[in-house]
Amino acid sequence: MTTPSSAGAATFQPAGSNLPTAADQAGLSSPSNGDIPPKAQGGHNAPGKVRAGDRIFHGLATGSAMMITVIIAAIGAFLLWRAVPALRNNTENFFTYSGDWNTATTSAMHFGIPNLFFVTVTVSLVALVLAMPVALGIAIFLAQYCPQRFVKPIAFVVDLLAAVPSIVFGLWGAQVLGPKLGGFYEWIHSWAGQFILFKTFANSPAFATSRNLLTGGIVLAIMILPVIAATAREVFVQTPQGHIESALALGATRWEVVRLTVLPFGFSGYISGAMLGLGRALGETMALYLVISPSSEFRGSLFDGGTTFATAIANAAQEFNNNIQAGAYISAGLVLFLLTFVVNAIARAIVAKR
Repeated sequence: MTTPSSAGAATFQPAGSNLPTAADQAGLSSPSNGDIPPKAQGGHNAPGKVRAGDRIFHGLATGSAMMITVIIAAIGAFLLWRAVPALRNNTENFFTYSGDWNTATTSAMHFGIPNLFFVTVTVSLVALVLAMPVALGIAIFLAQYCPQRFVKPIAFVVDLLAAVPSIVFGLWGAQVLGPKLGGFYEWIHSWAGQFILFKTFANSPAFATSRNLLTGGIVLAIMILPVIAATAREVFVQTPQGHIESALALGATRWEVVRLTVLPFGFSGYISGAMLGLGRALGETMALYLVISPSSEFRGSLFDGGTTFATAIANAAQEFNNNIQAGAYISAGLVLFLLTFVVNAIARAIVAKR
């Protein structure tokens, strides 16, 4: 015997029958093919109307990204185009010749980059080694320890260092900092003078002026300090509050909270800020032009003078009336241009690995 179907149960329907089912009666049946929207029929979204504002914004954003790429490529192409004729007339090996530059005879010039490269890297690394710990301390203090009402004033003062012109730093380093450090340098030389980093030579800058690589590194450290500190602080303050509160609830001290939550979370930002600072240090010109006594040699001592890529180009500005002579220094600028790319690539690799 057949019993009537209850609510929600399937109803027997003979084949070919057009009788309404229970689902049809309840209004739950699927719409006919003619009622199915285009998205359901074709499986694709119907093309939507794009507003004019969206098109304009998309075009501006895409154009900006393309423009900066084109500008960088154009700079690299210009440097290469101007450097090639001078490199062809160079009678020395550009990557190994460490003697004095002689570009007077454009058909047979003598120039190379080893000394410029080592001086530039040495001064920049000294600045980075001195600036990174101080910047880290500033960032941690402002993010975790400083009373809230003092955070903005102190952060403003630190950021203000970035607005000081480099020539002001150079004047201060040459006229004030260098002479003040002379006695300290003499004390270091008295017990570490045999070590290569603290040797002096017959033509090394006198300690009375201290226009050496170490003074240049200290001035650069002060200049890149706000860049590293500001970048690191902005990342440290983004540490999830739940992580900090969980660590405190488990009995962690404030230093343990910083070490276990803040530093791991913000390490990539700290490294990124350091690489930004290093990029500025590599290309700094006027400050080092005034602070470091020029020298065509690199002998490995921080108490010696030297010439960086940027200061070599600035010193030879009077030779730029001749395209071939200018090309010799533009080739040095090309190496500096590539060096900044290498630094950024290393920074990205460190951050990605972290």
